[in-house]
Amino acid sequence: MTQPLAHIHPNAKIGKNVTIEPFVTIQGDVIIGDNTWIGPNAVICDGARIGSNCQIHAGAVISNIPQDLKFKGEITTTEIGDNTIIREFVTINRGTTDKYKTVIGANCLIMAYVHVAHDCVIGNHCILVNSVQLAGHVEIGDFAIIGGTSAVLQFVRIGKHTMIAGGSLVRKDVPHYTRAAHEPIAYSGLNIIGLRRRGFNAEKIAELQEIYRLIYMNGQNTSEALKTIEAQVPASEERDEIVEFVRNSKKGIMRGNNKTLTDDINI
Repeated sequence: MTQPLAHIHPNAKIGKNVTIEPFVTIQGDVIIGDNTWIGPNAVICDGARIGSNCQIHAGAVISNIPQDLKFKGEITTTEIGDNTIIREFVTINRGTTDKYKTVIGANCLIMAYVHVAHDCVIGNHCILVNSVQLAGHVEIGDFAIIGGTSAVLQFVRIGKHTMIAGGSLVRKDVPHYTRAAHEPIAYSGLNIIGLRRRGFNAEKIAELQEIYRLIYMNGQNTSEALKTIEAQVPASEERDEIVEFVRNSKKGIMRGNNKTLTDDINI
């Protein structure tokens, strides 16, 4: 259903059963999947690739050009997966020549006033709470939750199954399965509640706790801690993911927090 007050470029490719409310603007190089709802006053710019069963709420601006002075009009995209909800006044910029695309996965919830800058890659089942601000080139893993009004510096990586406290300034990489809080950002234990909800058993959680104790508590530098983990912790998918994430960190990982680490031992 398309309202007569919406402006839709004739070259836009609109799927079946798409609802387009009044005062929506959709430019020509746009693809929208079946059963998606586009709320009033939303603007869908060139390069948008929106999946099926999505919701784009009032005033959102999807795939506008990057806020990057190096951008020279290259053909780039914004890709949004199926079943993702974009709430009011969210702004998502399309990619630059770095990745040529900005990506938000499937089944995500992007709450009101969030900004996702160019070349960000967000996984599946992520939640960005109100007014989260992502600078360019940020990468976020599956099932991550970023608390409201948090700001993430460019090129930072946030691992999967993480939980970042509201109001955080995220300047360092946040490894998989962890909670992050404090200023400056610091390890605040495992995201145990989230892990249990997603089926991680007590044995696996204990393994992850041991890995992060070795990273943050045994007095070694990061490189030495990774060698100790590989020597002492049996190989597993989760162990190898953490080691690879930390070893490949260009910005460095968030620091430890002694009180939190002591408390985490007793969980």
